[in-house]
Amino acid sequence: MKRLRRHGQESQRDRIKQELFQFNKAMEHGFPHQPSALGYSASLQLLAIGTRSGAIKLYGAPGVEFMGLHDENAAVTQVHFLPYQAGLVTLLDDNSLHMWTLRAHKGLSELLEIGRFTLTGPPGAPPSVTRVTAVLPHSSGELLLLGTEGGHVFIVEVPGFREVEERNISLDQVASSVPDDYIGRRNLEHVEALQENPVDPDQVVIGYGRGLMIIWDLEKRCAMQHIPATQQLESVWWTDDGSYILSSHSDGSYCQWIVGREDVNEEEEKSDIPYGHFPCKAISKIVQLPTKEGPPFLLFSGGMPRASYGDRHCITVIHSKTHVALDFTSRIIDFFVIKDGPQNTGDPSALVVLVEEELVVIDLQTAGWPIIQTPYLVPLHSSAITCSHHISAIPLKLWERIVATGDLQNTHYSKKPWPITGGQNLAPDPPQRDLLLTGHEDGTVRFWDASGVCLYPMYKLSTAAVFQTDTDPNDNMNQSTEGEWPPFRKVGCFDPYSDDPRLGIQKIHLCKYSGYLTVAGTAGQILVLELNDETAEQTVEAKVVDLLQGQEGFRWKGHTRLDVREDPVLFPPGFQPFALVQCQPPAVVTALTLHSEWKLVAFGTSHGFGLYDYQQKNNVLIKCTLNPSDQLAMEGPLSRVKSIKKSLRQSFRRIRRSRVSLRKHHVNNAAKLQDANARLEAELAEMELAPVQRKIEARSSDDSFTGLVRTLYFADTFLSDSSHNTPSLWAGTNGGCVFAYMLRVPSIEHRTEEAVTAQPAKEIQLMHRAPVVGIVVLDGHGAPLPEPLEVAHDLSRSPDMHGSHHLLVISEEQFKVFTLPKVSSKMKLKLTAMDGSRVRRVGVAWFGSSRTEDYGESGLMVLTNQGDVHVVSLPTVKMQVHYNCIRREDVSGIASCVFTKHGQGFYLISPSEFERFSLSTCNLVEPHCLIEAPLQSGTSTQHRPQPSRARNARQESEDAESAARRVMEHALLNDEKVLQEIQKSLEADQTSFLGNNVKSAVA
Repeated sequence: MKRLRRHGQESQRDRIKQELFQFNKAMEHGFPHQPSALGYSASLQLLAIGTRSGAIKLYGAPGVEFMGLHDENAAVTQVHFLPYQAGLVTLLDDNSLHMWTLRAHKGLSELLEIGRFTLTGPPGAPPSVTRVTAVLPHSSGELLLLGTEGGHVFIVEVPGFREVEERNISLDQVASSVPDDYIGRRNLEHVEALQENPVDPDQVVIGYGRGLMIIWDLEKRCAMQHIPATQQLESVWWTDDGSYILSSHSDGSYCQWIVGREDVNEEEEKSDIPYGHFPCKAISKIVQLPTKEGPPFLLFSGGMPRASYGDRHCITVIHSKTHVALDFTSRIIDFFVIKDGPQNTGDPSALVVLVEEELVVIDLQTAGWPIIQTPYLVPLHSSAITCSHHISAIPLKLWERIVATGDLQNTHYSKKPWPITGGQNLAPDPPQRDLLLTGHEDGTVRFWDASGVCLYPMYKLSTAAVFQTDTDPNDNMNQSTEGEWPPFRKVGCFDPYSDDPRLGIQKIHLCKYSGYLTVAGTAGQILVLELNDETAEQTVEAKVVDLLQGQEGFRWKGHTRLDVREDPVLFPPGFQPFALVQCQPPAVVTALTLHSEWKLVAFGTSHGFGLYDYQQKNNVLIKCTLNPSDQLAMEGPLSRVKSIKKSLRQSFRRIRRSRVSLRKHHVNNAAKLQDANARLEAELAEMELAPVQRKIEARSSDDSFTGLVRTLYFADTFLSDSSHNTPSLWAGTNGGCVFAYMLRVPSIEHRTEEAVTAQPAKEIQLMHRAPVVGIVVLDGHGAPLPEPLEVAHDLSRSPDMHGSHHLLVISEEQFKVFTLPKVSSKMKLKLTAMDGSRVRRVGVAWFGSSRTEDYGESGLMVLTNQGDVHVVSLPTVKMQVHYNCIRREDVSGIASCVFTKHGQGFYLISPSEFERFSLSTCNLVEPHCLIEAPLQSGTSTQHRPQPSRARNARQESEDAESAARRVMEHALLNDEKVLQEIQKSLEADQTSFLGNNVKSAVA
């Protein structure tokens, strides 16, 4: 009977798990880390970005996103969309080509890899023979031209990657058509560029590294014209009317050549070095686009004077009398121009630039060429992220006020809509409004709309104006000196340099019902802010809190506190500070919480914690938790004093050196800085413990940082007796100690006259002294207490004050439940004894049922140092589910994780990207989008050549078996069941034909 009952309980538990819990890594937010290639389809209106880690990401209209990952651990070097098809080709730095398609499945599109191909040379041939350096998708959509390091051009059919042997262009064929005097002077080198004639698809220009350019006729298989440039070639552009070819060179010059001139020895029609005759850097890419009325646009990257501005990352735009050098803060990867009208045939409308740390889009049709704000791909790391805070279900009124405040900040952006509009976003509207707040090293807090697929920037708050720093608030990146040459204009928002690292934001807490916000920083500063729709000028007076309380024998050796501005400061509309608490010593704030109903803020550092009444602007409570033997807590992050804990100081020194390196060498060390910060946090938490423990071991009270406050919690519960509830403050430390204080908060009528008081009530010392990472009070029904003002706004039921309350203390090693008010142990769950993990992050979440709307459960979301995510039931404290989420080696990702109130989570997978995951079956945010292949009918032959002309020669020479396979490929391309069979047959064909083809091309 017992066995049957146990089996019934297990089946019921499994059913509940299926209804409530399901792990999904839904998507990624932010800017791709280490981008390496850019592609654009004018017909699909899609943007593609490849990265050094082998990822390929596609973006269209807001909400339309796709992601693929190559199996090879190699960087993506080139991305090319196939004309008028829902497919693209990628080239990796291991010389492999990959075919991707956007296939429709159940009404939605998905990005699939359907083939891969690598050129292989004959036995004994050097690798340069088949090393691909340039890729040109032919406008027919059926051919790829592959230029190689050895100077050959191979032609393959797509999507099958079948080489067309007789149409390959070998180096010997090209050399035979070039005058002997040119060949005698130099080797042609590699194929640097391939471009198709916009008005004649049978003609392509082949540009070689040494400078020679050959116009080749694919139909006649011969050279039509050679252009004997003498400078090292960087890029080639064929003008839209087909009459000119532009070439850019390594000496900072560009040349314009007339197409069709019979005298091949004639000097170039036009040669120019835009930035003078002093040595200039190479012009890596050049584009010229006509306008219907007026002169053309000329755009090129590079070309700056080497001695004076060799470290600048610039794209020059010249149109009529306007000449601007757009100056970016990181290296330029690539750029393209979007045109107006159908099929991208109108005037240039937007310049899209991918740089190493952001995507910048510039409106070319509005005076001044302003920037268009991006709805996605925003650089989250424009200043390094130091902390995150998520708030679910924002009330509409607060949401609208934040949106309006953000709009006032964005007046410098273009009013033009986002120009990349491909695909259809079929995702339903978000059920609620969610905010993600990120704190940054430069003292800013950024508000993001995290409701849907796009993490959209809403508002930026800066705290630097409160303090005296070296930063000039009137600095404007877009200011330029009149008559300056080159005519630089700073663009982009990526700026990793912090003039004062003490400004860094470490903790954030926002009350969504009252609009009060509190932020805490690196130098012990805690600001309390309120939302104001009008500009205000005011002085913020600092209230100093001495957490050491006069203890002798301690001397702070770290950084000094920030100096507060004595003069009134003009604060723009938005969140404006009205109270400031300054901890002394000015150590990093490690815990922070706000109770907007009681008008109280609690804060903690490595020395103790305090309670501040921001209505009366008085200190209510100061408690020193510093252990007398803990000298390390007095050194501070920039100390040079020797200690046995050398690893901690080395971490801080790495941070400091990285900042110096940023200023001196103007390089991006954001990734290193983020990793160092994360490792520092891990070291503070772990200290001298092994990475994996199989049993709980008692920790010595002499361990360093035992007094560091890890968590703070407000609760209205029972502390003195079981019949009288009272406001309380709970604090947990790194040494396994929990302090509880009873608070007397006057009624609303007397709140401004009477002072809030606090008296110690309880103190709990965990037996094994494991750090306390979370505290939760459960009401008589076993439910967590609601947030402040949540009941008053009718968004939560009142807590049960008749049954007995319980205190849940979460340490790194176990979950322990105590009864209140007696504080006697009731039950516990030992996480470490189970799998050797330690708790790093916890959060209470509501898990709704996917099958029954009126059913749900509260659970505790837990992240461990192994990167595992658990859900623990409340109030029974039993393990529900366990998923692998983050790699255990990803210290930065584990340290940055933040949970939401509805079963989701965010963590940094790079300094610039959040990974979003969900544990809830009914709360999942992911892209739902559809891409339709562009219609081929109605397109002019000038821009859409008929495929038959480019295929006639090949069709005549194909045997019946090859033709049948070709038909199968096209007919069954979107059939998932036969893709693998097609791929196997294609690879077999490649193996049999490729060796002979390459030999004949080289011969």
